[in-house]
Amino acid sequence: MDTHESTFPLIISVDDHTVEPATVWQDRLPEKYRGTGPRIVRAPVKEMTFLGGRFKPVMGAPGDDGPVGDWWVYEDLRRPLTRLDTAVGYDRDEIRLEVITYEQMRPGSYDVPARLADMDVNHVQSALCFPTFPRFCGQTFTEAKDHELGLLCVRAYNDWMVEEWCGPEAHGRLIPLTLIPLWDPELAAEEVRRNAARGVRAVAFSEIPPYLGLPSVHTDDWDPFLAACDETGTVVAMHIGSSSRMPSTSADAPPAVGSTITFANCCFSMVDWLMSGKFEQFPNLKVMYAEGQIGWIPYILERADVVWEENRGWGGVADKVHRPPSELFTEHVYGCFFDDAFGLRNLDAIGVGNVLYETDYPHSDSTWPKSREVGEAQMGHLEPEVVERIVRRNAIELLGLSDDGLWDGTR
Repeated sequence: MDTHESTFPLIISVDDHTVEPATVWQDRLPEKYRGTGPRIVRAPVKEMTFLGGRFKPVMGAPGDDGPVGDWWVYEDLRRPLTRLDTAVGYDRDEIRLEVITYEQMRPGSYDVPARLADMDVNHVQSALCFPTFPRFCGQTFTEAKDHELGLLCVRAYNDWMVEEWCGPEAHGRLIPLTLIPLWDPELAAEEVRRNAARGVRAVAFSEIPPYLGLPSVHTDDWDPFLAACDETGTVVAMHIGSSSRMPSTSADAPPAVGSTITFANCCFSMVDWLMSGKFEQFPNLKVMYAEGQIGWIPYILERADVVWEENRGWGGVADKVHRPPSELFTEHVYGCFFDDAFGLRNLDAIGVGNVLYETDYPHSDSTWPKSREVGEAQMGHLEPEVVERIVRRNAIELLGLSDDGLWDGTR
């Protein structure tokens, strides 16, 4: 680990990312599905835009002019690897929306020993990683035509995540986050239990399922899945963009608009959960919002409490939400941040026990390799025991890690 003298605790990042190696699905799918399952093809880009929160790449044909990159091909989907998938190590002015190959990305994006080395440089001990090609909660497989193949793809990803990415080479420093078949809550519950049996304590989910054409959390549809999470102590992890719709204002709004308001879906989602009654129905259920930051939380809790109290006659939740939403938040919800000085100045209105730290490696927003320095600058006013909770202890308790911050599949 980094030997730089520092009293800042070794970081447990609850939101980093993995770029899946090209062989994840080809190595694990039955032979009959390898021609339609996810695979890498090198090809030029014909057109690529990212406006109004929508990413629209178009793959060119072999021999066409244009920059060449590695593309994931799956059924009719053509999705390129881009510089935004793995931007660490590049100057901010060099980070553009462009296609790349595996050789052009930082090896720590997909290689376990290289990832651990980059974590050492960044004062990070352990990290929970969200997917890239499946998207942040497995939407890629949910949107596919063949759900039999989709289920195999979900299970293959989870097997790779547990057995290889978080396998012996990781020495307990990589923490597994698995996917579910979102189209079937019963199958989702089975997958939660299958992975919980091998020590997994986090599952990815959509911040706003109706954006994916799925039921909302106000229905009973998700109850089998939520019951499995409640019973196994599996935290429901929701990353910004896990509804396949990044916040924006218009079809022509530049990416900077959406990047400024990325927290918005987390905000909407948290109100959904607080007003759903699910936290009282499933008392052990925990949810976390990756990359949502935390500065917005105090006002939303204040407003939710007022609405719950003052509008109980017509608000539609009096029969299922029997406690102030702010109390439910304290017991069930975690906000995650990597750069939020304002939120840290208002920590007393959020709760020391409800905040987790992250580095977002290898994305363009990542604080790598200065995550310790950023943390020191923003948490310098806090007592050491508070910093310890934010940077390590809360994650250890939430994710069932060992006391020294490592993942052990037997726990």
